[in-house]
Amino acid sequence: MTLVNLFDAASRMPAAWCSEVLGEIGTASVKLLRMDGAPVVEESHGSAEILIVLDGRLELVVQGAPVAVGPGEMCRIPAGVHHEVRPGSSGTLLIVEVPEG
Repeated sequence: MTLVNLFDAASRMPAAWCSEVLGEIGTASVKLLRMDGAPVVEESHGSAEILIVLDGRLELVVQGAPVAVGPGEMCRIPAGVHHEVRPGSSGTLLIVEVPEG
């Protein structure tokens, strides 16, 4: 058994928007990152991802539509769907995804 305090782990991360893999479940990775208000350019992935906001707020544009994800909320981005992070997103984000390639 491994116990990880997500908030402590996020506070030790050297830079925002640089995720750290905390563990794996089957083929999926569980990653943590700190958001610092900076935008992230549009992207899409070959597999779905789940974005869970632990604290703060994640401001997205998903296929052209704005989506706000608050503390305790989860957003599932299907494979191949274009999405970007809008300015102002800050806090702690947990990501569950199957890494590509």
